[in-house]
Amino acid sequence: MTNVLVTGANRGLGLGFVKNYLGKNVNVVSTTRDLKSSKELMAIKERFPDNLEIFELDLLKKKAGYTLANFLGDRPIDILINNAGVGSTNQHFEAVSPKPWLEVLKVNLIAPLMVTQSIIDNVKKGVDKKIYFLSSQLGSIADNNSGGMYIYRSSKTGLNQVIKSLSVDLKPQGITVVSLHPGWVKTDMGGPNAPVSIDESIEGMTQVIHTTDIRDTGRFLNYDGKELPW
Repeated sequence: MTNVLVTGANRGLGLGFVKNYLGKNVNVVSTTRDLKSSKELMAIKERFPDNLEIFELDLLKKKAGYTLANFLGDRPIDILINNAGVGSTNQHFEAVSPKPWLEVLKVNLIAPLMVTQSIIDNVKKGVDKKIYFLSSQLGSIADNNSGGMYIYRSSKTGLNQVIKSLSVDLKPQGITVVSLHPGWVKTDMGGPNAPVSIDESIEGMTQVIHTTDIRDTGRFLNYDGKELPW
């Protein structure tokens, strides 16, 4: 049975991935920063006790990757979905300051690589050998015609560079690495005016995950499978 690991699974798209894959009879390992506040995720665990594992993981802690690797042991991970991420307020030019910027960079840029680095041996043991990072079209330099959003944009642009390097470094080992844009989605981060529902985004992204392979490594794809400019 396929083993999928989803980070940031307590709400929004992460929770959507968990629900979708459990519906496909897949084993899911999920991470959340705080078990006590992850009530919906815990309720799903009661319905799928044999197929869902929940691991409390604070990506900002120095040994986060190490503790996750210990939790997994020698278990193979077929698909790793680096979903966890945060947004930021006050991102216009005059308001940007170092502290909130650094906090976003830690979660959106640094932590996903550290997690991947710590459990790469588990991915190597998997059958699918696939890694997907939830990036954003807002990280596209070519597509930036509106300016602003300095903090969030830069975190996702940096993440795309990490993804591209990983795709080159891991290709000889048969590991597929892809950057995914989930669309502008109705989540806490996306807001109520977003045109794409969580279900629509998740259905699209899981289809992309299912159909892509090593020939697609290093690509930047929309949730509907369309190529996006870097």
